[in-house]
Amino acid sequence: MQYTTQFDSPLGKMLLAADEKGITGLWFYGEKYFADGLAKEHKEEITPALKKALQWLKLYFEGKKPQFMPPIHMMGTVFQMSVWNILQTIPYGKTTTYGAIAKKIAAKRGTKQMSAQAVGGAVGHNKISILIPCHRVLGSNGDLTGYAAGIDKKKALLQIEGVKFSLL
Repeated sequence: MQYTTQFDSPLGKMLLAADEKGITGLWFYGEKYFADGLAKEHKEEITPALKKALQWLKLYFEGKKPQFMPPIHMMGTVFQMSVWNILQTIPYGKTTTYGAIAKKIAAKRGTKQMSAQAVGGAVGHNKISILIPCHRVLGSNGDLTGYAAGIDKKKALLQIEGVKFSLL
């Protein structure tokens, strides 16, 4: 069973979803893949995981780096999960590129290369935005490319984390 609640962030209303294991979704209303993976049968109820996620988001949007992480339950393909695991290693206030992630995956697989576009597809289908920080991934030249909730939100999230755009 999935459970949902909402959060009014400074960037717009968000929908959170969780199951018994942890957070399964976190979306901005109106984003490209809104509620992707949310079961038709779900219940509006604040579970312990959702309560922790709400606390985390409150701190985050106050400009503080949360010192804890709510439990997360990622669901996707093996490739998506490998990309999302790498996303979770990007430190708060830091960025990386799709190409850099592709190189890490290629190295783990023992292959010469991996498509940055394939990585971009997996990043774009991240169901747990912000907690799994897909907003920290940039184009090869530092451009704010792609974000399911919009480039304006990606830029705002990076600004909250203190990313200096003059360095991009």
